[in-house]
Amino acid sequence: MKNVGIRFGAEMRLISVILFLVEFVRGAVLISLLPIYGTKVLGLSLDVIGIAITAHYLTDTLLKMVIGYLLDRFSIRFVVRTGLLISLAGVFLIQFANVAWLFILASALYGIGMSPIWIVCLTRVSGDKRASQMGFLYTVWLTGLGAGPIVCNILLDYYVNGTYFLLLILSIFAAFLAFFMNGAKAGGQQIQAIPLKRQLVALTERIKAMRMLLPGMILQTAGASMLVPVLPSFAERELGLAGAQYSLLLTAGGVCAAAGLIPMGRLSDKLGGKKWFLIIGFAVFAAGLYMLAWRLPFWYCLVIVVILGLSYAAILPAWNALLAAYVPPKQEGLGWGLLSTVEGLGGMIGPLAGGILAASFGSRTVIWVSAVLFGLIALLYVLIPATKMNGK
Repeated sequence: MKNVGIRFGAEMRLISVILFLVEFVRGAVLISLLPIYGTKVLGLSLDVIGIAITAHYLTDTLLKMVIGYLLDRFSIRFVVRTGLLISLAGVFLIQFANVAWLFILASALYGIGMSPIWIVCLTRVSGDKRASQMGFLYTVWLTGLGAGPIVCNILLDYYVNGTYFLLLILSIFAAFLAFFMNGAKAGGQQIQAIPLKRQLVALTERIKAMRMLLPGMILQTAGASMLVPVLPSFAERELGLAGAQYSLLLTAGGVCAAAGLIPMGRLSDKLGGKKWFLIIGFAVFAAGLYMLAWRLPFWYCLVIVVILGLSYAAILPAWNALLAAYVPPKQEGLGWGLLSTVEGLGGMIGPLAGGILAASFGSRTVIWVSAVLFGLIALLYVLIPATKMNGK
């Protein structure tokens, strides 16, 4: 227990600061800087910007398993530091990327650099308090990811170039902090004694054991990500919300999600009810989305968004604790990299599906389809035996 306490002490505080900086810059870059800086300063078209954002998610997702393997072979300090330096190179290139291919390359490089830090977080928390600790890390992640676009949007109204250089400086600072990280491997020093072939066999066995969970893994990230391209237009055209009202809804949902993560994580650890946390969380999330699509007045929408945020807070720590049961011991890097890649497949499919549905049937249909998907996921977890939710 002493070693666990040390891990979640000074080391995790440093990792948490780096995670916050990385997610702050990521949210600001993807949601605000690339679209606004790309059009206003670099003069690029929206289709190029869309391809660049896709390139970011593509490299981030596809490289997660490779990054996980590297974390089991090299020190986390080396892998994270190298990744953040590559990410820094991507941010640095943006200012010169007034041609499409360079802009897309810069965004893709940025995606490569984002992969290691979150996988490190997944490998460095203790098993007995995993939901509580992941609740804390999810709070850091969500706060950074949400604060980045808000701050960036405000600054971009006044200082476009200044905002870019602020994000560049924060990227440099995150890479600098990585030099002070622990020099151990993600799965411990003993990992060198396990041949790659044996690791792959063990991972294959775990994937077979969790095959009932795989549809839910992909569907839940697809259901969430398909909302991303349609939410602004849905809020404006279907709900009739002004920009300030839409920002208030996003802030309320984000604050409730962030505030609920640690208490929900502790409650999940205490009760040991991962299955029912997931079932209730996904069911409530589905019901909230369904109600949101009925064009209710603003104050009703605000209540619904608060409920959505709290249900999201119930899902995340329990879901991570569930996945942790399927990661082979001493193969945490490769294991989490593989699971993150599977989850990322839904994140790559979702925005494309959401855009096609919105173009064909309207943004309201996308909200309903997403609600149905989350309802099906809740039903799926009702049907899955409890032993499968414990890694058996």
